[in-house]
Amino acid sequence: MSDIDIKPGERPPDPPIDGNHSKLIRHNGDHTWKDVPLEPYKETTELWKGITRRELIGRRGETTKFHVRYFEIKPGGFSTLEKHEHEHAVMVTRGKGEVQFGCYIYHVEIGDVVYVGPSDPHQFRNPEDNDEPFGFMCIVDADRDVPVAVDGLGACYICS
Repeated sequence: MSDIDIKPGERPPDPPIDGNHSKLIRHNGDHTWKDVPLEPYKETTELWKGITRRELIGRRGETTKFHVRYFEIKPGGFSTLEKHEHEHAVMVTRGKGEVQFGCYIYHVEIGDVVYVGPSDPHQFRNPEDNDEPFGFMCIVDADRDVPVAVDGLGACYICS
C-alpha cells in the first residue's frame, strides 16, 4: 500500500478521510466521528426540530452509489414529514424513537431496521419524554430526488 515503515506491534496511521480510496473513519466513542463535522439537517427549520446529521460516506470523493449518514434527534425533535421517490434504509443505533409511515406510528429502538419505500410519507421523531437522543444510520442513494413535505395526515395509529 505504501512505503511507511511500521514496526511490529505498531498501528499504521489512519488513511485520510478525503478521497476515493479505502478509508477508516474513527468513532470517538460518543456518537461522533473523527474529522466529521456536525451539519444542520436541512437549510430551513420550518418543518423540523432538534435534528442534526453527519455525512460519513459519500461527500469526500467516494464514487459509491450510496451515502451513509448519521442523524440524531433531541427529545421533542422530529424530521420533516416528507415523501420522495428514492428508498432508504435506517438502523437505530442510539436511544428510542418513533417512525411514521403514512398514518401508522411505530416505536423503534437500538438494532431495529427501517426501510422507507418509494413515495411513502414518513417521519422520524424522538418523544419529548425520552431522556436521551434518538440516533440512527441512514443509507440512501447517492443520486436522489428532492423530498417533498407532506401536510399532516390526520388521525394516525400507534403500533408497537
